[in-house]
Amino acid sequence: MSINVILELQAKEESIDELKATLENILPDTRGFEGCVSVQVTANQDDPLNLVLLEVWESRKSNEKYLGWRTETGALEALGAMLSQPPSIRYFDNFDI
Repeated sequence: MSINVILELQAKEESIDELKATLENILPDTRGFEGCVSVQVTANQDDPLNLVLLEVWESRKSNEKYLGWRTETGALEALGAMLSQPPSIRYFDNFDI
Protein backbone atom coordinates (compact mmCIF):
# COMPACT_ATOMS: atom_id res chain seq x y z
CA MET A 1 0.00 0.00 0.00
CA SER A 2 1.38 3.43 -0.92
CA ILE A 3 1.93 6.28 1.52
CA ASN A 4 1.52 10.03 1.27
CA VAL A 5 4.37 12.35 2.16
CA ILE A 6 3.87 16.04 2.78
CA LEU A 7 7.05 18.10 2.49
CA GLU A 8 6.59 21.71 3.54
CA LEU A 9 9.17 24.35 2.61
CA GLN A 10 9.31 27.95 3.84
CA ALA A 11 11.58 29.92 1.54
CA LYS A 12 13.63 32.97 2.36
CA GLU A 13 12.12 35.92 0.52
CA GLU A 14 15.27 36.44 -1.52
CA SER A 15 15.44 32.73 -2.43
CA ILE A 16 11.91 31.85 -3.60
CA ASP A 17 12.70 32.10 -7.32
CA GLU A 18 15.90 30.08 -6.88
CA LEU A 19 14.00 27.47 -4.86
CA LYS A 20 11.34 27.09 -7.56
CA ALA A 21 14.01 26.79 -10.26
CA THR A 22 15.91 24.22 -8.21
CA LEU A 23 12.79 22.14 -7.68
CA GLU A 24 12.02 22.31 -11.39
CA ASN A 25 15.53 20.99 -12.11
CA ILE A 26 15.64 18.18 -9.54
CA LEU A 27 12.06 16.87 -9.56
CA PRO A 28 12.46 14.82 -12.76
CA ASP A 29 15.06 12.72 -10.88
CA THR A 30 12.74 12.52 -7.88
CA ARG A 31 9.83 11.32 -10.01
CA GLY A 32 12.10 8.74 -11.63
CA PHE A 33 13.49 7.45 -8.33
CA GLU A 34 12.52 3.88 -7.48
CA GLY A 35 9.41 3.90 -5.32
CA CYS A 36 8.18 7.37 -6.26
CA VAL A 37 4.61 7.29 -7.55
CA SER A 38 4.05 11.04 -7.93
CA VAL A 39 5.10 14.50 -6.75
CA GLN A 40 3.00 17.64 -6.98
CA VAL A 41 4.24 21.09 -5.95
CA THR A 42 1.69 23.49 -4.48
CA ALA A 43 1.99 27.12 -3.37
CA ASN A 44 0.16 28.60 -0.41
CA GLN A 45 -2.26 31.29 -1.64
CA ASP A 46 -1.84 33.21 1.62
CA ASP A 47 1.96 32.91 1.85
CA PRO A 48 3.83 32.83 -1.48
CA LEU A 49 7.04 31.77 0.29
CA ASN A 50 5.37 28.56 1.51
CA LEU A 51 5.58 25.59 -0.87
CA VAL A 52 4.11 22.18 -0.10
CA LEU A 53 5.09 19.07 -2.02
CA LEU A 54 2.41 16.38 -2.07
CA GLU A 55 4.17 13.10 -2.71
CA VAL A 56 3.03 9.51 -3.09
CA TRP A 57 5.59 6.76 -2.46
CA GLU A 58 5.35 2.98 -2.57
CA SER A 59 6.59 2.89 1.04
CA ARG A 60 8.18 5.02 3.74
CA LYS A 61 11.35 3.00 3.28
CA SER A 62 11.56 4.01 -0.40
CA ASN A 63 11.16 7.69 0.54
CA GLU A 64 13.81 7.39 3.25
CA LYS A 65 16.17 5.77 0.74
CA TYR A 66 15.52 8.69 -1.61
CA LEU A 67 16.22 11.23 1.15
CA GLY A 68 19.48 9.42 1.92
CA TRP A 69 20.48 9.71 -1.72
CA ARG A 70 19.61 13.41 -1.81
CA THR A 71 21.66 13.93 1.35
CA GLU A 72 24.67 12.17 -0.23
CA THR A 73 24.45 14.32 -3.36
CA GLY A 74 24.34 17.55 -1.31
CA ALA A 75 20.93 18.54 -2.70
CA LEU A 76 19.27 18.70 0.72
CA GLU A 77 21.96 21.00 2.07
CA ALA A 78 21.61 23.26 -0.98
CA LEU A 79 17.82 23.39 -0.53
CA GLY A 80 18.24 24.11 3.18
CA ALA A 81 20.25 27.24 2.39
CA MET A 82 17.19 28.66 0.59
CA LEU A 83 14.82 28.07 3.51
CA SER A 84 14.00 30.31 6.47
CA GLN A 85 13.32 27.26 8.68
CA PRO A 86 13.91 23.51 8.54
CA PRO A 87 11.60 21.61 6.20
CA SER A 88 8.69 19.65 7.62
CA ILE A 89 8.25 16.06 6.44
CA ARG A 90 5.14 14.14 7.47
CA TYR A 91 4.05 10.64 6.51
CA PHE A 92 0.40 9.60 6.11
CA ASP A 93 -1.35 6.30 5.49
CA ASN A 94 -4.45 6.00 3.33
CA PHE A 95 -7.69 4.82 4.89
CA ASP A 96 -10.47 3.14 2.95
CA ILE A 97 -13.44 4.92 4.46
